[in-house]
Amino acid sequence: MTEKKRTTIILFSGDYDKAMAAYIIANGAAAYDHEVTIFHTFWGLNALRKDEPVSLKKGFLEKMFAKMMPRGSDKMRLSNMNFAGMGPKMIKHVMKKHNAMSLPNLIGLAQEQEIKLIACTMTMDLLGLQQEELLDGIEYAGVAAYLAEAEDGNVNLFI
Repeated sequence: MTEKKRTTIILFSGDYDKAMAAYIIANGAAAYDHEVTIFHTFWGLNALRKDEPVSLKKGFLEKMFAKMMPRGSDKMRLSNMNFAGMGPKMIKHVMKKHNAMSLPNLIGLAQEQEIKLIACTMTMDLLGLQQEELLDGIEYAGVAAYLAEAEDGNVNLFI
């Protein structure tokens, strides 16, 4: 019996288009029967944030980070041609026209395909994010957990 291939992705970027690329690749790899892990760190954690605000006790800096970062994957900016928020609206319109899946739908598909979505606990501490603010059904771990997954990875990507 052959061992399953592994794909690991570090999602560092908080840009809508880069997160979409990560999730398209992840879902494609899962469809080809790879074990897939996406390790979300720094701004990539925004892809896992819930859309609705969660009332939590936070310090001043944590409150400021929470206000400055997009709440949920659908609120992320484009890496280029953001045009004061018009870029994401335009790309979403084009995607809908071509029946392409949105980032929130790609994340949902990833969860259905049992892709391991990991939130970096060190970055969560630095940015003041708490588990209640992130999507249900994800895992929480540090860099050692990612390295253990990547060590046997056939494909390892940094986005």
